[in-house]
Amino acid sequence: QVRLVESGGGLVQAGGSLRLSCTASGRIFSINVMGWYRQGPGKQRELVASITTGYNTKYADSVKGRFTISRDNAKNTVYLQMNSLKPEDTAVYYCNVDIVNTDWRTLRDLWGQGTQVTVSS
Repeated sequence: QVRLVESGGGLVQAGGSLRLSCTASGRIFSINVMGWYRQGPGKQRELVASITTGYNTKYADSVKGRFTISRDNAKNTVYLQMNSLKPEDTAVYYCNVDIVNTDWRTLRDLWGQGTQVTVSS
């Protein structure tokens, strides 16, 4: 079993910053791609940022220059530093990972429970 636990969400004023964390635990051999998605009110879930094992990153155009994704492989943790937050960043943010477990099986699209980010104007 693999568990993803997110933290760091909250209420912040426009222009402020938050740092999200997501830690994976359980029968993990390695973690491949790690990413953050978000789903705003009445919107579809969208990719915010992702990072590969080689530390290649990808960002949604709407967050480029404001958000930074990083990972700590020793801690099985992915972070999302969010700066210059805007009201349109308000959403539930979800962690998403692909892993190889201790049985050498690749498990794709594992999701965390989500953490709420609210940006007030």
